[in-house]
Amino acid sequence: MTPHFNRRNGLAAVALAVASFTAPAWAATDIKLWTLLSGGDGARLATLVDGFNASQTDYKVETTTLAWGVPFYTKVRTASAVGAGPDLINLHLSRMGDFGPSGALRALAPAELAAAGIVGSDYSERQWQKGQYNGQTYAIPLDTHALVLYYNKALVAKAGLTDAAGNLKPIEGIAALTDAFRAVKEKAGTDAFAMESNTNSYMGYRLWLSMLAQRGGKMLDNGKLAYGDAGVDSMKVITDWFSKGYATKNLDYPAANAQFLSGKAAFMLNGVWEVPTMVDLSASKKLPFDYGIVPLPKLYANQSVWGDSHGFAVPNNVGKPIPPERLKGALKFVDYVGRHSITWAGGGHIPAFSAVAESDALKAMKPNNEFSGVVAKNIVFSPEGWYGGAAGPMEASAAKFFPAAMTGQLPVDKALGMFDAEAKKLLATTRPTK
Repeated sequence: MTPHFNRRNGLAAVALAVASFTAPAWAATDIKLWTLLSGGDGARLATLVDGFNASQTDYKVETTTLAWGVPFYTKVRTASAVGAGPDLINLHLSRMGDFGPSGALRALAPAELAAAGIVGSDYSERQWQKGQYNGQTYAIPLDTHALVLYYNKALVAKAGLTDAAGNLKPIEGIAALTDAFRAVKEKAGTDAFAMESNTNSYMGYRLWLSMLAQRGGKMLDNGKLAYGDAGVDSMKVITDWFSKGYATKNLDYPAANAQFLSGKAAFMLNGVWEVPTMVDLSASKKLPFDYGIVPLPKLYANQSVWGDSHGFAVPNNVGKPIPPERLKGALKFVDYVGRHSITWAGGGHIPAFSAVAESDALKAMKPNNEFSGVVAKNIVFSPEGWYGGAAGPMEASAAKFFPAAMTGQLPVDKALGMFDAEAKKLLATTRPTK
């Protein structure tokens, strides 16, 4: 016997079946993003991802966070070679000397960029150029981040280094900075500055590059080491600061930060990426002092300072090229991030998207407005080449030998000689294919 047909229930069932059948056509296209950003940077990226996902229904960005540095870049290269990479990655633009010629990234045509709203003229020209290789665009810049000088207002006041408003008086010249360190040590009774200096720490190399550039010098020239006497003297200056007890030796990165944050050092030499730490601790009343931030002082002829840029790129997944719709979605996300990078600026970074970098909102943002204008104009990138950039072989080599000089484990000449030997091997080596 045929069951009695209930019209209302039957139509509902048909409607449900149709909806189930057609739902995939309405589903958002997933965009896979691999990132090396964690901590405050990771939190701000998550905010931007959530904002993009909520702003439209065509695409959904999903992120995977991998270990910073060598593990991340190795994973990207390996995955791209076998067609197993994501749709989009973060990277440091200082690594373009390696990733540009590597074939691991997909070139982005002007028409593809324009379809997502991306045009080079919307970005800082220098940062835009860092994403280029052989006349093609391989990466879209997100920011500039650099070395800056943090200071504890109470301790520098004890040393007589503040003005009537309680802010650090201008420091100009290497002798003036050394005098400031000595005054803190003698009058405040604390370390003058905190900076990582254990084996495999990067900050000494980045400070050294800044000082060398301020003297008009170059680390490399025409593929050869060229730092000369200026580089040797700059390392001796840094070493002298440590030998005179202006800073505690052999601190790793977290310990150096703790030294400053606990009020045991008047200054901290670190990157702008520690701005969120300062802001958050201050807001929660967990920071035991008022602080300020200034650009790395003009110690020699100019105010050059080491810096880098984050950006976005599309892996060139061998055998599995990104489908046009996913490429469009990935680039739309990149465009969204650029236009909303005031959120990213909260991490201390200087946005590469010009309208945001020049906006009243950024000019009013504290403490960014204490350093961003000067820093953005004076960035010096690590030497270009397959060996250069963040966590690249050249930086890794310097991180082995520079701390040994800074902490007195090796004489300056010996430490630089050991660095030179490794650096020359890198310069003489053709870029590895794997």
